[in-house]
Amino acid sequence: MVAASALIAATTLIAKALGLGAGGEALHPLQISAGRFAFALITLSFFALWLRPDFAGARWSLHVGRSVCGWAGVTLMFAAAARIPLADATAISFLSPLVTMGLAIAFLGERIGRWRWTAAAISVCGAIVLLRPGTDAFHLAALLALGAALLMGAEAVFIKRLSDTEPPLRILIINNLIGTMIAGTAAAAVWTGVSAQQWLLLAMLGIAMVSAQALFIQALRRTDASFAVPLFYLTLVFAAAYDFALFGQGLATATVIGATLIVAGAVVISVRGDRQ
Repeated sequence: MVAASALIAATTLIAKALGLGAGGEALHPLQISAGRFAFALITLSFFALWLRPDFAGARWSLHVGRSVCGWAGVTLMFAAAARIPLADATAISFLSPLVTMGLAIAFLGERIGRWRWTAAAISVCGAIVLLRPGTDAFHLAALLALGAALLMGAEAVFIKRLSDTEPPLRILIINNLIGTMIAGTAAAAVWTGVSAQQWLLLAMLGIAMVSAQALFIQALRRTDASFAVPLFYLTLVFAAAYDFALFGQGLATATVIGATLIVAGAVVISVRGDRQ
């Protein structure tokens, strides 16, 4: 899950760069999302030709639900990342583990004990510090990131349901196939010219995303969603580091405090989560 976090932060960084016009004209979030799914599908096709996965018995209703939530969530996140600081967008979107925990109780029958609730509360406090109520984080782009959090939280529950009964490669291929069709259709209305450098960035985006997906699924196959998903908060730490390295955006005191709280919550879950 930590490795998945590092890669997800990288995808958000690439999407931000493309949305700000890196390598050419600024790309629309729908266009970036379409590139992400298409190149992820191309990457998976090589593995499919080699491993020849069986698609018999696939739970298509769950796959469609997961793909719709995933496409909408990632598109909203890409849109938010281009409009507000990466750390702020990531922090808002990382309310998604709370959504997952709540849905895991209702739909997966998982039991959430005091240590996991305590860890979640610590991480939420960190997110609130990072959001800094009353600042520019609270505008339309913040609402986009909040919508991304709700959708990604729901997507994690679909992934957990699928990972209990289906092989990871089948999940990834079907998700990115459906996502490519949805994203390509939506992007057709806003498509603009893409430079060679932007195609390269889109390819990097797709490869990084599908690699993160594979790691994310493997994490969920090995433990409860309510245990694994809160560790995904570490994406915020990676996002802040990438933002500083490439855009020169330093860390404010509030960012340091918020990130520390988020990491503390993740540590509590790692050390004591198995005790409920």
